[in-house]
Amino acid sequence: MTTQAGILDKGLLVALGLAAETPWADLTLADIAGAADIPLSEFHGLAGKDDLSAHADPYFDKAMSEEGVSRDESPRERLFDVIMLRFEAMEEYRAGLMSLMAYRDRTPSLLLTLPLARKRSADWALVSAGLDNRSGAPVGLKSVAIGYVIAKAERAWRKETSGDFARTMAALDKGLRDAEDRMEQLQRFTGWGKNKTRQDNTADEETKPEET
Repeated sequence: MTTQAGILDKGLLVALGLAAETPWADLTLADIAGAADIPLSEFHGLAGKDDLSAHADPYFDKAMSEEGVSRDESPRERLFDVIMLRFEAMEEYRAGLMSLMAYRDRTPSLLLTLPLARKRSADWALVSAGLDNRSGAPVGLKSVAIGYVIAKAERAWRKETSGDFARTMAALDKGLRDAEDRMEQLQRFTGWGKNKTRQDNTADEETKPEET
């Protein structure tokens, strides 16, 4: 029996292949199920066409953790590397994704879910880059900032024409540098790092054995 995750993954990829030739809006779930060689009944209660649309972001997010990151790189460099893995995975399905995104842009129910999808993408980018810890800015604030960066980089990716990711990389690099600058400014203003250091030092003092 095909697992639910397997149905979503296969259904999405087959749909993207079909959407390269037929507008996403014109596809039916029966078309997708038939091309995927999955009985239409397997999709019942699991996924409609809009569910497959929404599955694109989490599916391509997984690419960010397919390769490790170097601890010798800065946090910004690590984020750049893992987020670019996402866009590289998307490139194979560019035509279908462009069709899906055009459909998504005209579908209010999908647009309403996009902010949460961006946050989840950012959360996984931080995990993949080894930055899902409490150092520096709060993780939630970092997620919001990185989600915004991913959204801007995706808009640049949609405008690519040469296949060399020049627009995407430029937008991603600028976005991450701007986010890094803002986080450093906030850190200086709020003293996040200093507060954590003081807490760690206090904890160390409390756990030291008493001298006799």
